[in-house]
Amino acid sequence: GRVVAGAPAELRKGPRGGGRDRDRIVEHVLGAEPGYGRMLGLKFPAAPDLVAAAESRELILAALRKPSDGSPMRLRGWPPRYAAHRIAWHALDHAWEIQDRST
Repeated sequence: GRVVAGAPAELRKGPRGGGRDRDRIVEHVLGAEPGYGRMLGLKFPAAPDLVAAAESRELILAALRKPSDGSPMRLRGWPPRYAAHRIAWHALDHAWEIQDRST
């Protein structure tokens, strides 16, 4: 939240002139979370706005807080530890991208 709030809407372009602007990166991160939820056996619609995204995130967190033996929560799903790592890494990686390209 703080990284996005402190970043300009238009970010510096990458070395080859490409890259998304701040709001498109945020949309991408929020849009990926329903897919991550599905890997945990959860079902919810794509997150079209911040309220739906916050609700989806709460469902994911509730699932990850449950005791686990480390096995995937659904057939061909992700183990909870990997899911937590992957979801956090994705958000953090894009937060760093926004910071790097804000200057």
